[in-house]
Amino acid sequence: MNDLYHHQTLRLPYLPPWDWQHFRRFFAQRLLPGVELLDEQRYARSFRIGEVRSWFAVSPLPDEHALALTVGAEARELTQALVPKVRRMFDLDADLDRIAAHLGNDALLGPLLARHPPLRLPAAFDPFEQAVRAIVGQQVTVKAAVTITRRLVERLGETLPDTPADQPQRLFPTPAAIADADLALIGMPGKRVQTLQRFAAAVAEGTLRLHVEDGPEDLVRRLRELPGIGPWTAEYIALRGFGAADAFPAADLGLLKAPLWGASGISARQLQARAEAWRPWRAYAALHLWHNYSGA
Repeated sequence: MNDLYHHQTLRLPYLPPWDWQHFRRFFAQRLLPGVELLDEQRYARSFRIGEVRSWFAVSPLPDEHALALTVGAEARELTQALVPKVRRMFDLDADLDRIAAHLGNDALLGPLLARHPPLRLPAAFDPFEQAVRAIVGQQVTVKAAVTITRRLVERLGETLPDTPADQPQRLFPTPAAIADADLALIGMPGKRVQTLQRFAAAVAEGTLRLHVEDGPEDLVRRLRELPGIGPWTAEYIALRGFGAADAFPAADLGLLKAPLWGASGISARQLQARAEAWRPWRAYAALHLWHNYSGA
């Protein structure tokens, strides 16, 4: 058999509880055709690490507290770099008991946690991709944002070479490709296109480095220095791009309109103040508020 098909499969253990369907619903709502594939028991996506372009797939292991990670042959030597990213993506290392004990003491959040299983934080594999999704998603629905992001992939994403037909076929566009493209007819307002391309250019040129080595607050500050990136976008990038446990997009409509607050909702300023008691797990509080808002 051609070496191309000699995949590697690893076992990624976790401490229960961990809910596959929670992650599956999240990815299903945001799936990028070509870049990602999803079925009942499997998620797969393309990726780029350095010069290596490949794919991986994740499946829950029946009757085990572990996920199976299958890696394309081209990336077999990259598992040391890949595994931490996948573990973060599926939040396999969160201490849910500790988080629940802290948030459960809150008079309003406590009953939410008591009624529902603990929630883990789905995060992106690629922080740049998540940042693009967040910028594209400013003031539009998740569905609309996926449609526009899919157009970026179709126009600017490279084809993944020598990939089996049942695996992802395209790579998410590079920062340079987005920065240099003609996006006049992509379906976004001109100012948002400018924001997206300024951001992509800053990443491509190295003047903006996407990391949380100095804490998510530092990343949020650096992102907000770019025109067109406000508090919601910056906090959401920290939350979903890096799985930052204390990131909190206080202006998010779903957080402000959660039934928990009653018919009139709550203001972003009030929510920001209220959330101080939830540190350092505000992102997990946001998960429960979003769950309360959507009912899903």
